[in-house]
Amino acid sequence: MPSNNAWSRRDFLASAAIGAIASTKIASGLASKAGAEEKRGSMQYRTLGRTGEKVSIVGIGGFHLGVPDEKEAIRIVRTALDNGVNFLDNSWDYNEGKSEIRMGKALRDGYRQKAFLMTKVDGQTKKSAAQQLDESLKRLQTDHLDLWQFHEVIRMGDPDRIFGAGGGMEAALEAKKAGKIRYIGFTGHKSPDVHLKMLSTGFKHNFTFDTVQMPLNVMDAHFNSFGKKVLPMLLEHKIGVLGMKPMGDKLILNSHTVTPIECLHYAMNLPTSVVITGCDSMEILQQALKAAREFHPLSQSEVAALLAKTDKSAQKGEFELYKTSDQFDSTAHNPEWLG
Repeated sequence: MPSNNAWSRRDFLASAAIGAIASTKIASGLASKAGAEEKRGSMQYRTLGRTGEKVSIVGIGGFHLGVPDEKEAIRIVRTALDNGVNFLDNSWDYNEGKSEIRMGKALRDGYRQKAFLMTKVDGQTKKSAAQQLDESLKRLQTDHLDLWQFHEVIRMGDPDRIFGAGGGMEAALEAKKAGKIRYIGFTGHKSPDVHLKMLSTGFKHNFTFDTVQMPLNVMDAHFNSFGKKVLPMLLEHKIGVLGMKPMGDKLILNSHTVTPIECLHYAMNLPTSVVITGCDSMEILQQALKAAREFHPLSQSEVAALLAKTDKSAQKGEFELYKTSDQFDSTAHNPEWLG
């Protein structure tokens, strides 16, 4: 595999150790941002790690596009793009392909040029990953993806399988060489330790991911935290930070501790490149656009207040079931998708 950087186990352990030290600064919005910010119209943009790409501070999640009817889903995507959102999230398995099909239709008539398009792959073998990529490209009606990510890296054995002989990474590198994808990343929601294993495995193969996607929210800060354990390493290596589940798929809102806008602003205040949020109606999309328009860096006292409101509810992970149950583990329920 091509060499992206030199890396040693000692460097890896040292970088992980600084997580605890940096976590307080990160939660208060005092750490260096993931990338320089700029504003065009009413939308703010940040730099996606070392790629240099400019992405909107808020991105549209693909899964929730399966909730409204197709016409409304297309309207959501196009309205978002017309209002400056350029980051689109999706996955090969969302709603049995329906989410990608709907997004593909929305990207007709010149809208593809407005989008930084990302989708995910479940396949962890070269064969299954390559097949799923071709299906995604067909559904999305495009000849290339701006970003392709390994989906649901949630088991400690996943990194070795993806990077092993005949693994999915071989398909990703070949796809990049062929011009089918531009950047490579991975996602997961289960444990920060699995993310660290995936990063470490990449470094051992002289490979650094372009992006990493993970839950970053007001509950995560208190419980088995991606923000404390993984985020410092991503910043250290200039890896694009994709924040997801700012409201924990509405679970956090069920705690009645914070509002949707507070959830979005907390996640935006972290050094995220983009905060991905599911929009299943025009009303929810307008909420996301409002949060993006009105965001300003939070003060230490504002962050402290949000963390104080969520501290007690977050301690056992009951509002982060993607960490503590298999409810969100689609590949655990459909292991054949892994290849």
